[in-house]
Amino acid sequence: MSKKTEFHVTGMHCASCSTIIERALSKTTGVQSANVNFSTARAVVYHDESLTNENLIRIIKSKGYDASVLEGDISQNQKKFHEEEIKGFKRKFLLSLDFTIPIVIMGIIMWLGIEVPYKDYLIWLLATPVQFFIGWQFYLGTWHALRNKTANMDTLIAVGTSAAYFYSVYVILFNPELGQYFEVSAILITLVIMGKYLEALAKGRASDAISKLMSLTPKTARVIRKGKEITISSDEVLVNDIILVKPGERIPVDGVVIEGNSSIDESMITGESIPVEKKKGSLIYSGTINKLGSFKFKATKIGENTTLARIVKLVEDAQGRKAPIQRFADIISSYFVPIVILISVITFLSWYLIFNEPISFALITAVAVLVIACPCALGLATPTAIMVGTGKGAQNGILIKGGDALEAAHRIKYVIFDKTGTITKGIPEVTDIILTNKLSESKVLEISASIEKQSEHPLAEAIMKKAKEKKIALQRVTNFKAIPGHGTQAKLKGTEYYLGSPRLIKKLNISLTKVIEEVNQLEDQGKTIMILANKKQILAVIGVADTIRESAKNAVTRLKEMNVEVYMITGDNERTAKAIAKEAGITNIFADVLPEDKANYVKKLQEKGNVAMIGDGINDAPAIAQADIGIAMGSGTDVAMETGNIVLMRNDPEDVPKAIKLSKITMSKIRQNMFWALFYNVLGIPIAAGILYPSTGWLLSPVIAGGAMALSSVSVVSNSILLKYKKL
Repeated sequence: MSKKTEFHVTGMHCASCSTIIERALSKTTGVQSANVNFSTARAVVYHDESLTNENLIRIIKSKGYDASVLEGDISQNQKKFHEEEIKGFKRKFLLSLDFTIPIVIMGIIMWLGIEVPYKDYLIWLLATPVQFFIGWQFYLGTWHALRNKTANMDTLIAVGTSAAYFYSVYVILFNPELGQYFEVSAILITLVIMGKYLEALAKGRASDAISKLMSLTPKTARVIRKGKEITISSDEVLVNDIILVKPGERIPVDGVVIEGNSSIDESMITGESIPVEKKKGSLIYSGTINKLGSFKFKATKIGENTTLARIVKLVEDAQGRKAPIQRFADIISSYFVPIVILISVITFLSWYLIFNEPISFALITAVAVLVIACPCALGLATPTAIMVGTGKGAQNGILIKGGDALEAAHRIKYVIFDKTGTITKGIPEVTDIILTNKLSESKVLEISASIEKQSEHPLAEAIMKKAKEKKIALQRVTNFKAIPGHGTQAKLKGTEYYLGSPRLIKKLNISLTKVIEEVNQLEDQGKTIMILANKKQILAVIGVADTIRESAKNAVTRLKEMNVEVYMITGDNERTAKAIAKEAGITNIFADVLPEDKANYVKKLQEKGNVAMIGDGINDAPAIAQADIGIAMGSGTDVAMETGNIVLMRNDPEDVPKAIKLSKITMSKIRQNMFWALFYNVLGIPIAAGILYPSTGWLLSPVIAGGAMALSSVSVVSNSILLKYKKL
C-alpha cells in the first residue's frame, strides 16, 4: 500500500542538490515517486509502507544532506524552518562582515600609500576564519557533490575562493612582491552569504500567501456545552459542537448555521469581496469574518478537514510540485558546473601559457569565471514564480494543484463549459408570467405556489421561491394529485386548478391556440413552460428557466479576446442549448450529450489542440479527467476539491479566463527569469575570462563577479514577487 511522506531537507545550496536527492530517492526500491523542491527545501515521497521514514532519511543523509519528517501542521513547521534558515544566514553574514570589513579598510589604507606593519599577515589572520569557518558549508557541499560524481554551486565557490586563498598563502611565504588576494576570497564568501540571506528573505515574501492563509484561523472559539458558554482553543472544538459567533469575529471551524442571520466576508476563501448573506441552514467556513449579527452554528468539519486547512494543504502541494519547464533548468544545472570548471581551467592556462600573463592575472580571471557562473538564479527561476503564482491564485479563489497544471493552462486553445451549474446557476427560476385572463400576477402566483407547495418537483421550488420574493401568502389546498410527466392538480376554495406542461392542457382538451405563440417563443428561448388552467380555460403561462450566471457572458468574451475557442456541452436538446448558448455569446455547442459521453467529446476536440473542461466536479468528473486541464466549479465542496487540476472557489465562470491569464503571466515570469539567468551567465563568463582585456584593458574583478552573482539570484526572486501586483 502506498504512503506519502514529506521531509524538510537541509544543506541544499542549488538546483543540482535537489536533483541528486531526487535521483537517489527515486532509485530506491519501494519508492514510487519523489519530488524534491530546492526553493521550499521540501521532499515529497510516495513509497511502500514497508519503507520506513528512517530508511528514507538515511538515503538523504548518504548524499550529504539532512532531513526531518514534516508532521502535524506542516505549514507551521515549514515557517519555523524558514525562520531558522534566515537567522542562520543573517548570523553568518554579520560574522563574515566583522572579519571582512577590516580587510577592506586595510586595503583602502594601503591604496592611499599608508604603510601598515605586518599588513599581509593581519589580512591572512582575518581571512582564514571567513575561508574555513564561514565558508565551511561550501567545502562540505563540494565534498558531497564529488562523492555523488557531480559538481554544484558549492564546487565553484570552494574552488574559486580556495585558489585565491592558497595562492595568497604561497605569495606571503615565498614571493611577497607578487601581491596577495586574501581580500578576494573573503569578500566573495561574504557576498555569497549575503546573497543567500537576501534570497531567503525574498523566498519568505514569495510564500506570503500561505502564511496569510495560515493566520486566518482564530485561536479561540466560544462554545456552548451543557448549556454554558465557554471559551476554548479552536483546536479543541469537536464535531457537532454548538458555537456562538459575534460581529467582527472570525469563524473557527466549518459548520452550518442553526440560529440567527448575518453577512460573512468570505474573500479570503473565495476571493469574492462582497459579503455573503447567511441564514439557518447556510454553510460557513473556517477563517471567514462575521460582519453583522450574532449567530450559532454547528461544527461539521474541524482541524485539517476544514475548507481553509484543505486549501492551505492544496497550495502547499502545488508549490512542491515541479513544472515540466523546471526539469529543463535541472538538466542545464547538472551539466553547467563541470563545463564552467573546464572553462575556468582553460582561461587560466590560456592567459598563463599562451599569452604569457603573470600567474596572478591568470588566477584572477579563472576565479572570476568560477564565481560569475554560479547557476543559483537558474535553480530559483521556476520554483519561485510557481510559488508566487499559486499563492496569488489562492488569494483570488483560484486553486491550482501544481506547477504542472499552472504551466499547462497557458497552452489552452479550447474551453468546454458544462451548461448546468457552470454557464447557468443550476437553479430554475421563474422568468415570465403571461396573463391570459382577468387574474393578476399575484393571484396566479398565489394559486400556483399553493398547489406546488405539495410537490417535490424542481420546478415547484422555482414557483415557491418567486412567491416568497413577492411576499405572497399561500392558501390551503385539497385533493392534491401529482400527474406523472404532466403536472399537478388541486382544489383551492372549491375551484379545481391544473398546473403543468402543454401536454397536460392538451389532455384536458383545452385549446392552446390562444397562447401557442407565447409558448413557442418561450420554448425558443430555452425555457420550460408551465400552464395554469381551470377546467374551462388557460389562466396563465409561466416560463421557468435555469438562468445564466451574470458573469458567464463576460467570461466568454474575455476568452475569445485571448484567442481561446469556447464550447458549451449539455444533455439538453439542441433548441434549448442554442438559446442558452446564444445568451452567453457561445456559438459552438454539443447538445443531447449523455454524462458518460462527455469525455469522448473532449477527446475529439483534443485532436485539434489543448482542451480545458469546466464542470461542477460531480457528473462531469470523467470529462474533467480527460481534458488537458480540468477545472472544477464548486465553492470548496469535497468533490470539487478532489476533481480537476484547478478549483474555482467562487463558482464564477469569469475565473476561467483569470486562471488562464495567471498561467500566462507566471510562465512569462519563468521565461524572463530563465532568460536573464542564462543570458547573465553566457554574457558574464567571457567577460570574466578577460575577452575585453586586449581591446580595452578592462578586467572583471572576482569581487564584482561575486556581487553580480548574488544580485542575479535576488533579482530572479524579486522578479517573481512582482507577479503579486499583476491584475488578473
